[in-house]
Amino acid sequence: MKYIPALLASLWLSPLPALLAADPAAGESKRIDLGQGVTLEVVYLPPGEFMMGSTPEEKKWATGIEGGATPGTTRESFEGESPRLTRVKQGLWMGRTEVSVGQFRRFVEESGYVTDAEKPGGKTQVFFPEWDGYHLTTKVVHPWKPVPGKSWRDPNWGFPNRDVFPVVSVSYNDMNAFGRWLTERERRAGRLPAGLEYRLPTEAEWEYGCRGGSKESLYFWWGNEIEDGEGRLNISAIDFLPGRKKTWPLAKAPWSDGYAFVSPVDHYGAKGRNGFGLADMCGSVWEFVIDHFDPKGGHEEIYYENSELRTVSRPVCRGGNYFDVPGNARCAVRLGIQSVTYSDSRDGFRICLGRVVSR
Repeated sequence: MKYIPALLASLWLSPLPALLAADPAAGESKRIDLGQGVTLEVVYLPPGEFMMGSTPEEKKWATGIEGGATPGTTRESFEGESPRLTRVKQGLWMGRTEVSVGQFRRFVEESGYVTDAEKPGGKTQVFFPEWDGYHLTTKVVHPWKPVPGKSWRDPNWGFPNRDVFPVVSVSYNDMNAFGRWLTERERRAGRLPAGLEYRLPTEAEWEYGCRGGSKESLYFWWGNEIEDGEGRLNISAIDFLPGRKKTWPLAKAPWSDGYAFVSPVDHYGAKGRNGFGLADMCGSVWEFVIDHFDPKGGHEEIYYENSELRTVSRPVCRGGNYFDVPGNARCAVRLGIQSVTYSDSRDGFRICLGRVVSR
């Protein structure tokens, strides 16, 4: 969708209630002022429907030579037996990108919040710099380990953490705290209509957003061919690890995306945005949603561990990450996280503005 500059500026600067009252079109955007010159851009997703989950053919590709996911595990079964029509009944605004380091820093500076990894006894899963390979024929050595003293401020990259990177090493608790801070901030400023809140997307909202408005059951938002993903996403590809002459082992994208670890949010520009204009929906970092994990598949309505108490003890993450194989960066991929305090340098989140669902 194209806008003249004056119209685009008016959309970004107009109050959110006015935008909602005007029945926004898909892809319209607004920048939220976080203070100190930091903003967060959200994009409007109208009500709609999509096919949730994956086909047997897609699962077979994901665990094949090109997809590279491990065959014989239960992971692909988490996507459900077959695609099913799923509806998002109310429009919402979703972050153009994952929440960045700079945006999360602004939250911490203003609120004084301390993340789970930074609390006494806290730790986060990060890359182990001394790792030199899996050694699959002798002993399996994984490249990630829990480390105290590391956090979103320093995820152990081996290079400086930049404000333009997606924030990682934050827990489900931390992500929800960011949403509550932004909700309260916007309410105090009189910019948030009743019945709406900033929060993690529901699982249905996330997959609807990831598919970019398509009603087909596609592997990726652009189609079924991983080769067509070149210049669109950051996953395990032909990129040397920092200071080494090795790439990540196992299956990988057959090109260089320029980053062995994270890339800046929206690094790929227009080509990296889907039909809704959302960036980095496949690859980059795992994105948490608000639902509790159901191993049988995702749900149209928000799913809780206990529906009466509305509790979540095992959150869901979606979309793959910079380290993962192509088969794990599809629209339908979903995993359960071990706890609400767990954090990992491959995990981040995307905020949305939608109907109130939090307790």
